Amino acid sequence: MKKIIILILLCCFSAYGKAVSDNNVSSYLNSLSEEQKNVLYEFEVLKKNGFETEQFWMKHKNEFSKIDDKVRDQLALEVFANSKIVYAPPKGSAVQFWLQAQSLANWMFYLSAFIAICAILALFKRYWSLLIDFVIRHLAPLLRFLFSPILLTYELLIASAFCIYYGVSIDEFVLRTVVIHVGLCLLWSQSTALFTKEYLIKRYIFKIENNFWGENSWEAVKTISLPALCLTLALLYVLYRVPQDIFYNYEIVLSGIATIYALPFWRTLEKYLYPVLFPFKNDRRERGINSLGGCTVIAVVVVLVLIFQDNFLFYNVIAALISLLAISFLILSLKMNYRYDFRNYYYLQFVTVLFLSLTFLYGFSYHLNEVVWFSLIGTSAYVVIKYFEIFSFFSDWKRSKAWAWKLLGVAALLWLLAKGILYVSKIIYRV
Repeated sequence: MKKIIILILLCCFSAYGKAVSDNNVSSYLNSLSEEQKNVLYEFEVLKKNGFETEQFWMKHKNEFSKIDDKVRDQLALEVFANSKIVYAPPKGSAVQFWLQAQSLANWMFYLSAFIAICAILALFKRYWSLLIDFVIRHLAPLLRFLFSPILLTYELLIASAFCIYYGVSIDEFVLRTVVIHVGLCLLWSQSTALFTKEYLIKRYIFKIENNFWGENSWEAVKTISLPALCLTLALLYVLYRVPQDIFYNYEIVLSGIATIYALPFWRTLEKYLYPVLFPFKNDRRERGINSLGGCTVIAVVVVLVLIFQDNFLFYNVIAALISLLAISFLILSLKMNYRYDFRNYYYLQFVTVLFLSLTFLYGFSYHLNEVVWFSLIGTSAYVVIKYFEIFSFFSDWKRSKAWAWKLLGVAALLWLLAKGILYVSKIIYRV
């Protein structure tokens, strides 16, 4: 009887010890770093292929805390079973050739689809009169009702909601992007048509331009701010559903700026904002440039506020704002905006260079690749623009007899900029 009791106790102890050991292995596996997991993976590969593992383990044993061989073998087996290998085909291999052939075939499919669309359009053009004649004779009453301007606007608005709502569930990237952007364009255009009560695009774009600086504040809100707000809400939904498509961060920043800056009180504040970028008074400057200067000042303030938050959630928004600011500063620094007084022109050159330099330093310090590349691309565009503008001070470079030499200078300048970008990229990424 005593032997039976002792045997039962031993079985219980062994089962309890095994459970504890398994729990220890599981908790230890979660605490491993990627380097340690790589070592265990290599250890298991050597073991499964019949190689001697003792020398390999002695070499990497110090990288682990004290574990016995049994736990080590369990850890290595778990890492091996749950690892995913990312394969990069070697250059010149058959696999690489197959991948390139598959890519070429995909582009040929796209080309064939494009050619087929062109052919169908050509056939439509050829038989368009017959089709129109048939439609007029048989379907005119129904089409006159279905495609009346007001009803067609609502139909397209419903189609835009359908494209946005179901477009985010499409797995294929290109098709998803096309469908969503068709929906976004329809949403903006048809909501604008409803608010302006003008159902032709030429008419309501003209109305938007008049309302932006018009005396009726509600018209500016109704025709510019509200459609932009609808577009911003739609983009928020798209970002929530497909956060991996980061370029929507740039679009939502643009629509958000349009929503806010179209509000009437900014027209009053403009006269206090744009002198920051145009300190020398000049009444001959275009009003649109003044508005762009005021909007740029607001965007700079918003970027500074987000940067001081030091939160990674804002990095995409910061990058989007910096890209728009780079474009704004390039436009504001153009010589054509300062035909009668060049004092603001020289001041804007200093501000633009300062902005591009600071954005590069910010992107480099925080390892934000998008910001770094925006600053490099903006700097390259700025240098090329200034190259053309230097000659414009003295003569019309296109009509000058030395235009070929100047064009050769552009090529040399682009070559130097490309070399500079390669040099900077080597420093940044330590290639």
